[in-house]
Amino acid sequence: MLRHTGQKRSFRHNLRLAVLLCINAGFINGAGFLAFNVLTTNVTGHAALFAVNLVETHFRQAGIVALWLFLFITGAFTSGICIETVGKEKPSAYSLPIVIIILILATVTISGHTYNGSMHQKEYFAGSLLFAMGMQNALVSVISGSVVRTTHLTGMFTDLGTDLATAVSQRLKLAIRLKRRIFLRTVIITAFLFGGIIGTFLFMRHQFNAFLLPITLLTISLFYDYFRFHVIRIMRRYK
Repeated sequence: MLRHTGQKRSFRHNLRLAVLLCINAGFINGAGFLAFNVLTTNVTGHAALFAVNLVETHFRQAGIVALWLFLFITGAFTSGICIETVGKEKPSAYSLPIVIIILILATVTISGHTYNGSMHQKEYFAGSLLFAMGMQNALVSVISGSVVRTTHLTGMFTDLGTDLATAVSQRLKLAIRLKRRIFLRTVIITAFLFGGIIGTFLFMRHQFNAFLLPITLLTISLFYDYFRFHVIRIMRRYK
C-alpha cells in the first residue's frame, strides 16, 4: 500500500489506502468536533470563519483561526519535506509522516483526559489535529499521485458529480477507467462518512480513549505491506 509509487502503483493500492485513511480522517473529524467543537480535517470552513471574525473585529478569534490554517499547511509542508528528503521512490519516505501523526494522536489520547474546555487547551488540541491531518492529506496525495484525498469531501463530491454526468452522457456505457474513478470516489466518500459515524459513536462512550482506533488504523497502514509481503512469501513456500 505504501511500497508502490508512480507507475508501479495500481488501482488496488489506491483503494486500500483510501479505505484505511479515509476512515481515519472521518473518525478524527467526528471525534475532534465532539471533543473541541472544531472541524479538524479541512480548512474551507475555517477560511470563512477567519473572514467573519476579521470583519466583526474579533481579532483574537481571527488570529486563532489563522493559526489553524497555518498549522494545516505546515503539516502538509512537513510531510512533503519528509518525503522529498528521503526520496519519493522509497517506501520509507512515507513511514515518517505516519509515525509523526501517530505520536500526535497518542499525545491527544493521553493529554485529552486533562482537557477542561478552556480556550487555550482547545486551541492547542484542535491545532495539533489540524497539523496531523495536513500531514496525512499531503502524504496520501503524493503517494497516490493526487488521485486520493482523505481529509475533505468537497473535491470528491465535485469529481463524482462530473464523472456521473459523463456516465449519463455516454448512456452508462462506461470505460473501465471511468468505472474505477466512480467506484474509488464513492469508496472515499463512504469511508469518510463511516469513519465520522464511528468516531462520534466511540467518543460519546469512551471519550479520548476513542482515538486509539485511528492510531491502530495508521499502524496497520504502516506495517500492511510488510506483513502482507511475509504472509505471501510463507504461503508460496508451503505451496
